[in-house]
Amino acid sequence: MLTVVSILTTTALFSLAMLLVLGSLLRSPVAGVREWFFANLAMVVSLPLLALRGAIPDFISIVVANIVLSMAGALYYAGCARFLGRPIPWLRMGAGVVLVGVAMVIWRYVDQNLAMRVAASTAFNGTVCAAVSVILVRHRPANRSPYNFWFAAALAMLFAATQLTRGAYFLIMTPDESAAMLNNIWNIGLLTVGAVVMPTMTMVAVMMVHDAMLSKVEHALHHDHLTGALSRMRFESGARDALASAQPASPLSLLLIDLDHFKRINDSYGHAGGDQVLRAFVTMAHGCLRAGDTLGRLGGEEFGLLLPATPLTDAAHIAEALRRQAEQQAVSGEFGVCRYSISIGIATAIREESLDRFSARADRALYLAKNSGRNRISSGENSLPANDGKQVCNVGTDNAAQA
Repeated sequence: MLTVVSILTTTALFSLAMLLVLGSLLRSPVAGVREWFFANLAMVVSLPLLALRGAIPDFISIVVANIVLSMAGALYYAGCARFLGRPIPWLRMGAGVVLVGVAMVIWRYVDQNLAMRVAASTAFNGTVCAAVSVILVRHRPANRSPYNFWFAAALAMLFAATQLTRGAYFLIMTPDESAAMLNNIWNIGLLTVGAVVMPTMTMVAVMMVHDAMLSKVEHALHHDHLTGALSRMRFESGARDALASAQPASPLSLLLIDLDHFKRINDSYGHAGGDQVLRAFVTMAHGCLRAGDTLGRLGGEEFGLLLPATPLTDAAHIAEALRRQAEQQAVSGEFGVCRYSISIGIATAIREESLDRFSARADRALYLAKNSGRNRISSGENSLPANDGKQVCNVGTDNAAQA
């Protein structure tokens, strides 16, 4: 038969198991794990103290145990806030924990009242659960699967309702009835649901940590670690998908971009200076991108920029804007101040073609731009805009023939 003691003991064991799981994740870079770890540690400490009521002094089994239990809830919320990048209201949560402690002292030593002690404890824990539900819904990362967050929010709200119901249930009882209620089937049921709050919410937290770690791994696989641009593999995958839908009404343009005389930059400013120039270029380029545009690092100092639904003339305007901004950008650091320029080759596809063929056309245009003096843009059309004195190179009618 379930009793209060058996429920608390079983829950303590569950919390201990989750504590070990979280302990294995402490070295992970995911924010919030440390707070969740200490929340479960607080549960592992508090539940046995509650179960030992009558065998140890009431001050420990009632006052200390409920304070530590409240700290567990506060720490869990802190973990959620940190995980979501939100500020942690330590002052308010600390004040709530203190008020729970004061309530335990008053309604044990000043006015012996079990119902009020239960109400104080469940009110705090119910409020914390509700706050967890709200923060998970309001600040869920847009780039993550919503399932874990909605599931956790629903569970937290269910636990909040259970906690508050249990507190209200005790309040409507007389003092004698409250004492008799401890092993009542309704209290046992509500206590059982309330007792599994921390282990269950911790399992959900582990699911969110797992999702975050997978997201970081995917980001690392799909992005260049130095500049933050897409990796070549991810860029080419997106380019193939975009080429499959290219059509006259929605042409796809590709800019191949090369930083001019980059070896000279490395020789003059060191590899740290060269790396800083690469990062500065990507940051500048990202600031120029439109929704749907894709920038990837293809290797060394060469980058690709995919421009969906962009005809050649518009692509040339974008290329020229990038060239001007690069020419005007001064990159500074401990190495000094470095200025650089870029050369750009442009190709446009108006129907599906292979990526190799598409890239080869842009590469030939880039080759001509570099051979014509660098700091230029080049394409296979003669209708490019004026370039403020910078020559616009052409590669015959290659684009028109192959597009």
